[in-house]
Amino acid sequence: MEASPIEVVLDDEAATRRLGEDLAMAVRPGDVLALQGDLGAGKSTLARALIRALADDEALEVPSPTFTLVQSYETRFPVHHFDLYRLGHEDELDELGFGEAIAEGVALVEWPERAGSRLPRAAIAVELVHEGEGRRGHISGSGEAMARIGRSLAMRAFLADAGWGSAQRRHLTGDASARSYETVRLEGAQRILMNSPPLVMGPPVRDGKPYAEIAHTSKTVAAFVAIDKVLREAGICAPEIYAQDLDNGFLLIEHLGSAGVLDEARNPIAERYAAAAELLADMHGRPWSARIELAPGVIYEVPPFDRDAMLIEVDLLVDWYVPAVTGKPADEALRARYRREWNAALDRIEGFEPTLMQRDYHSPNLIWRAERSGHDRLGIIDFQDALIGPTAYDLASLAMDARATVPRDVEQATVDAYLARRRAAGPFDEAAFLEAYALMAAQRNSKILGIFVRLHRRDGKPGYLKHLPRIRDYLRRALAHPALASMRAFYEEQGFLEEREL
Repeated sequence: MEASPIEVVLDDEAATRRLGEDLAMAVRPGDVLALQGDLGAGKSTLARALIRALADDEALEVPSPTFTLVQSYETRFPVHHFDLYRLGHEDELDELGFGEAIAEGVALVEWPERAGSRLPRAAIAVELVHEGEGRRGHISGSGEAMARIGRSLAMRAFLADAGWGSAQRRHLTGDASARSYETVRLEGAQRILMNSPPLVMGPPVRDGKPYAEIAHTSKTVAAFVAIDKVLREAGICAPEIYAQDLDNGFLLIEHLGSAGVLDEARNPIAERYAAAAELLADMHGRPWSARIELAPGVIYEVPPFDRDAMLIEVDLLVDWYVPAVTGKPADEALRARYRREWNAALDRIEGFEPTLMQRDYHSPNLIWRAERSGHDRLGIIDFQDALIGPTAYDLASLAMDARATVPRDVEQATVDAYLARRRAAGPFDEAAFLEAYALMAAQRNSKILGIFVRLHRRDGKPGYLKHLPRIRDYLRRALAHPALASMRAFYEEQGFLEEREL
């Protein structure tokens, strides 16, 4: 379906470069931008800015491909810049690798009309025309790419409203959800631009409800704003929010720093993990309300990590991991026994020590600020999916970090740091906590096995498969607790813990 065309006023060359940046933040492999305009309209300026933004290199040489017909760049993903002015016939595109370029990366095509029938119908037309002392950009097309471009330009407008309209934008990271983050820089200062579109709920999967509703996944960026508010009120280092657009899901927030809790080889730094565990212990020693007032009369209710949420998450293992490693769907007998094992285990920790559970308290979301002292050394981000749930969950998320291999001795030292802090604060049932820790670690890692396979098979993100051996090892550690002997026997019988190739 054709989307409404977008028009952008470009008062000067700097504005044309900013449009290139905005397009760079929107494009994905497979996109084709057909650049149109008279000589001197700014097509090369736009293309150069787009390529440099993807490469995050303002000094990158980006020569015109007028004589070579194509220039290719290895940036965040491959980018191919075509100038077809000297093309004799569209069949010559085969020699230039036009089809392969489109398949593997982004293609910028000047003089696109010379590509004839080879230009994909889904190409986005970007036309620059002279207008007074400046230019005007016309962007037209259809589909997801056009929607991404529209959203990126809306983010630029959001920055402008916040006084950061001329800021430089650079991709920072994305995650397993639709959220993404950028670093924005202006006059020596930098902040984080958070792009968190409203959650698409998906089809019903159980009792007429979609997965995200059962698992209590945050629906809008208001969840981040609410959790950020209570963390900061408690003296915990969460980002300051400078500007917000809750309807669109845009936030301009504090840049807490770039250092983390891993070394350059991505190995855990034991002292930093221990410090993160001590911060958790102190957080767990204070009460947290499930009702957060965002504004007078506007309340955000932190959802519970209830049994339905726990079970729908562990079901990802049988929904996705089992079919991937066996080649066939899990049958009803396996599902029924799996559910019995999990219900029996969850009975043991029913109502155990609830707290504000951040859900992804692990290395990607912890910022190390060496120049600070005490708990202020740790900055916390990406907590919008927080729930009210067992204290043990976040420690399991940290000590069995899904994104970094935590050796057993570092895991133990992290747990010991937490336990020592809890004991020092007053009466504490250590045995019950360790049982809950093992169970929450088993729950989380069972879920992650399924999620990482789903990200590969459903979402086309094979990079997550490299983490599976680590997750299986964590599962073996968690299931070694005597209270989980029955579940361990079941997992071993079904081969869930075996090393598998996908």
